[in-house]
Amino acid sequence: MKALLQRVSKASVTVNQQVIGEIQKGILVLLAIEPNDDEKKAKRMAERVAGYRMFADPQGKMNLSVKQINGDILVVSQFTLAADTNTGMRPSFTTAAKPEISNTLYQYFCQQLRQQGFKVPTGEFGANMKVKLLNDGPVTFLLEC
Repeated sequence: MKALLQRVSKASVTVNQQVIGEIQKGILVLLAIEPNDDEKKAKRMAERVAGYRMFADPQGKMNLSVKQINGDILVVSQFTLAADTNTGMRPSFTTAAKPEISNTLYQYFCQQLRQQGFKVPTGEFGANMKVKLLNDGPVTFLLEC
């Protein structure tokens, strides 16, 4: 499982010219599910995302989590993060989980964040989405479980 975290001042996801999810200050999570992922990994990833210290404290150091700043989390499925890009000039997606497994774990991941008290707007699994963000920093981290 891979989660690309982007610290944002605001972010939104649009499907068919309709905004279906948006946040203000917080984290945009692009989430990729891989074949060996399971609920245990999804739960662990949700805990890491919620607790990852990527926001500045009063001294300007990255010591605060999205939970500590009362920020928001927008989650968008992103199977292309699981691509094998080691050879050739075209990505291979054999390293991404099948859609039915991915969607189930994607939903479970979002549920785990909600159980921690976050409102979690999302993209639409499998849809052609347009994602807008204002990256704050820029600050971007790739987490893997």
